[in-house]
Amino acid sequence: MMNRRRFNTFLGAGMVSAAAGLKIGMGQAFAADGSFQRVKNSGVLRIGGVPDGAPYYKKSLTDGSWQGFYIDICKKLADDLRLELSVLETTWGNSVLDLQADKVDVFFGLNPTPERQKVIDFSVPVFNNAFSLVAKEGLEATSWEDVNKPEIRIAVDAGSSHDAAVTRHAPNATVVRLKNQSDATAALQSGRADAQCLVLVLGLSLRAKNPKIGKLIIPTPADYTTSNAGFRREDDQSWRQFVDGWIKANRASGFIKDAIIRNMQLVGVKQSDFPPGFDV
Repeated sequence: MMNRRRFNTFLGAGMVSAAAGLKIGMGQAFAADGSFQRVKNSGVLRIGGVPDGAPYYKKSLTDGSWQGFYIDICKKLADDLRLELSVLETTWGNSVLDLQADKVDVFFGLNPTPERQKVIDFSVPVFNNAFSLVAKEGLEATSWEDVNKPEIRIAVDAGSSHDAAVTRHAPNATVVRLKNQSDATAALQSGRADAQCLVLVLGLSLRAKNPKIGKLIIPTPADYTTSNAGFRREDDQSWRQFVDGWIKANRASGFIKDAIIRNMQLVGVKQSDFPPGFDV
């Protein structure tokens, strides 16, 4: 467990200097009866992990150990705070409920949709995930305008951020809306669609599993969704503000980008597979 002197020393260290935008006074941090105080007192950082969520999260079936870029990111957050890391097995769908029930202190990997923003709070973006197209061979396109044609069929999982991106950028295309990502991939494989819209991390993962499915295109102008950390809603915001500053510092240092690239190997993606100029 971390005593007050040790915690004060850490907050005065170089990492927090890099995250000076926090502007949290020590009196504010320790006066609040919220998550920041609970984390400090417990000595444990509780996070959620999705066992089959590679490359974000992956739990070993043999020894129960965890991998994934959000595991590496959370380990560093815990280490920087001199805390133990505790991982609660969860699902993407249950993660918001786990935050509300105070089962976890933070959950990394959520997009701040309007529905989620009604019930939990969000950090600044951990990374930006570009929208991409996995397109059949022979489809020549570099921009959204190139696929903004009725004869171009683009498969998406209905109601997703992929659906919204195609609707924004290619309103004249024939959008093949299906129940989930797997169904959209099946449509591309069977020839019922000319391309599938996926965020870059998922697009790279799909091509690593099946290189023959098509080529990867990041249409211009580039558009992004964000991957953020979620927090239980509470009056005191010092925990969220602290993590915001930590994220900004570790994006600036390159740690988060390195963690993402390193863990993409869990789904067969090599650093050389990333498009030129990839950034977070």
